[in-house]
Amino acid sequence: MFESLINIFKMQDLRNRILLTLALLAVYRLGIFIPSPGVDRIALADFFEDSQGTLLSLYNLFSGGALQRFSVFVLGIMPYISASIIMQIGQIMFPFIERLKAQGQAGTKKINQYTRYLTILIAIVQSFSISIGLEQMTTMSNQLVVLEPGWGFRLMTVITMTAGSCFVMWLGEQITERGIGQGASLIITAGIIAGIPSGARNLCQSMNLGQINLLEITLLLAFMMVVVGLIVFIERGQYRVPIQYPKKVVGNQVYGGQSTHLPLKVNVSGVLPPIFASSLMFFPATIGQLFPNDFFAGIAAAFVPGSYTYMVTYVVLIVVFTFFYTAISFNPQDVADNLRRQGGYIPGIRPGKQTQDELDRILLRLTAGGAVYLSAVCILPEVLANFYNVPFYFGGTGLLIIVGVCMQTVSQIEGFMLTQRYDGLSGPEKKQSKGRRGTFQQKANKSGS
Repeated sequence: MFESLINIFKMQDLRNRILLTLALLAVYRLGIFIPSPGVDRIALADFFEDSQGTLLSLYNLFSGGALQRFSVFVLGIMPYISASIIMQIGQIMFPFIERLKAQGQAGTKKINQYTRYLTILIAIVQSFSISIGLEQMTTMSNQLVVLEPGWGFRLMTVITMTAGSCFVMWLGEQITERGIGQGASLIITAGIIAGIPSGARNLCQSMNLGQINLLEITLLLAFMMVVVGLIVFIERGQYRVPIQYPKKVVGNQVYGGQSTHLPLKVNVSGVLPPIFASSLMFFPATIGQLFPNDFFAGIAAAFVPGSYTYMVTYVVLIVVFTFFYTAISFNPQDVADNLRRQGGYIPGIRPGKQTQDELDRILLRLTAGGAVYLSAVCILPEVLANFYNVPFYFGGTGLLIIVGVCMQTVSQIEGFMLTQRYDGLSGPEKKQSKGRRGTFQQKANKSGS
């Protein structure tokens, strides 16, 4: 392990990427502690102390504690994720977005620009709803959270939070382009990891107060270890579709005839479906704050974490996004066409339409299994946490995101090291061959002279 770490930091490009990623994440965590004006933070902390296990505590988890501190990074990366979801759905609903995607790099650049514009719009709506919700917040002692309610506070909150969300979006893009890992996922993971020490402290305080005993804590930690092992096992699991290439005889040479496989991940969609589903679960609360009447307030109250409505809707969204993201990330028709052009085929299956149908059948089974796995990991720990009265929210969603994102980042580092190793091996060979050509040329010149 230590040798691998040493090898990582020996590679200058990889070392710079990792250090840049850590520096940008540190900037994000520093921004969490920069307060936005207009709120009594002591009263806000008391309010959050009384609202454990609600949707606010879930949002506070994904924002890394920014909501509880009323930071300039309250919205975090969630508006950007919501905008990305809408743009990906728009690729199916609106043909012009699909045409932009087909234009290559120029079209992708245009789609990213539209995503940024949509992020700003969503950030404005969410920040305005948060300002209205904060004006209505009172502590158990009937103390107002907002010092001076009114349009001045609302406009200041919209400007501050929208600017903070745009800056976090820029940090995520810089991590993705110049660092290591997927920027948005790493920012969410950093926020969740930052909440582990405070959650552990609250757990110890609950044990000292007799609210939970040592046996229950031991069982909870053991269950978390089992969940981590299950996540690692599933995320590394592959279904290998056998591929056969026929033999070709050209003169006295025989080409092809090899057997290989097409690796398909058991969970093709990764950790994105829970992230997308979690971001959409915040919309009922946003609507309830924008329209403070009994109807919309009832809708917001129905989606409180732990309620049956919340859990069923959450599972449905995870299943929908699992199938949706798998459909846009893997196209069986393209794979079948490529195999036919290269002369490859699945044993017992004819090339073309039958190969596509076979890949569709395999992908459907894998996606259904992945949806069940993601739903179970995200919901079952929450059910057990509510049953055992765990005093902090750190369910399967956070655990899945942490483990999944860390595994993806490590895989990217390994791939980068492998590429650098091949480059390092090819470099001396090129120099050596160049030296041989130079030596041969010198001998030829001497013989010619």
